[in-house]
Amino acid sequence: MIFCIYVMSFDLLYGYMGRLSFGQMLYLGTGVYVSTLFSLHVSPNPILSMLAGIAGGAIVAGILGLIVVPLSEAPFALTNLAFNQVGFFLIGSAFQRVTHGEDGISSGVEPWGFLDFANEYVAYGFVLACLILAFLVLKTLTRSPYGILIRSIKENEVRVKFLGYHTFFYKWLTFVIAGSFAALAGTLYTLYIGFVSPVFIHPLNNVEVIFAALIGGAGNLYGALAGGVFYMVLRDSLSTHIPQWEWILGILLLIVVFYLREGITGFVRSLTRGILRKMAQKKAMEEA
Repeated sequence: MIFCIYVMSFDLLYGYMGRLSFGQMLYLGTGVYVSTLFSLHVSPNPILSMLAGIAGGAIVAGILGLIVVPLSEAPFALTNLAFNQVGFFLIGSAFQRVTHGEDGISSGVEPWGFLDFANEYVAYGFVLACLILAFLVLKTLTRSPYGILIRSIKENEVRVKFLGYHTFFYKWLTFVIAGSFAALAGTLYTLYIGFVSPVFIHPLNNVEVIFAALIGGAGNLYGALAGGVFYMVLRDSLSTHIPQWEWILGILLLIVVFYLREGITGFVRSLTRGILRKMAQKKAMEEA
């Protein structure tokens, strides 16, 4: 469920606005570390730690967005990757005294009211509630005039500018929202796992979210959910039984690229439409 929130944040940026980022892990990692450090040094309250982590991700995205948002295509993707690499270095080496580097640190979050994350049922219910809330918020946003505008930017930014819209602002805003939701996913890892290490900000892990979004179907929140669930189930199943399981994922990605351009949800949608069309034709023939 946490990974699904992360995939939805990436899909807002890639699927809806058409900007492929290789650095979304930076914002998830920012959420993880800011919420953990906040719980250790400011307050062990889980809600306040979450808010601090989300604010941290939004601030970092807001600052870096001023640099990367004017870019597009390969420069956009690679500049995000470069910032992610810088963040990984800062967490793993430069700020080692604070973050404990590769050793990682345990969060200082304590139970608050009924929110005791040591109880797996409470943790599951809270994460599920966050997933539903995140989905509803993003669904509302993507169906609003703002959502139509960012999809228009993806199709033809020049025409949107010609209509008088300040496209930089809307792209920057989308970048910040995507970073904030990625940070939300990071704060949930802090609460659920209670231990963080540089793996949560490692640039190579960006492959996972790209994989999941493509498998599920980009530009579709249901696709983000389906891709997130499918990827995690597949990864956990394969890694348990097959050494060097990554080659199977590679083949799967090739199948998606060549035969399922719109992912799982696109395939299901096309299949459903085909069945309904045949049923309608059969009914029309029987009536004739």
